[in-house]
Amino acid sequence: QVQLVESGGGLEQAGGSRRLSCVISGPIFSTLTVAWFRQAPGKEREFVAGTGRSGGIINVADSVKGRFTISRDAAKRTVDLQMNNLKPEDTAVYYCAARLQGVSWNSFDYDYWGQGTQVTVSS
Repeated sequence: QVQLVESGGGLEQAGGSRRLSCVISGPIFSTLTVAWFRQAPGKEREFVAGTGRSGGIINVADSVKGRFTISRDAAKRTVDLQMNNLKPEDTAVYYCAARLQGVSWNSFDYDYWGQGTQVTVSS
């Protein structure tokens, strides 16, 4: 069983930075595809950034490219999302998710989810 716990959310001003962390427990880590998704009120859940094949594959959504960076640390079993130059439209609940096999950026293909962490960006 894979468990994910997110942390790092909170209130931030526009232009500020925030680092989210996802700690992953369970028997495997290196082969997981792990991604961050977000969901704003009244909107569908959307892909933000993901990493697969032990970090050999990285994908970042166009809406955050150049501002957000995803990284994984096998020793700490974490996947972090560094968010810079935050904008009010980044306000959402951010979820960490893991997929056991293969690489996909579709939320429906993910097997395990964290509880989510709220990020609120004020203008």
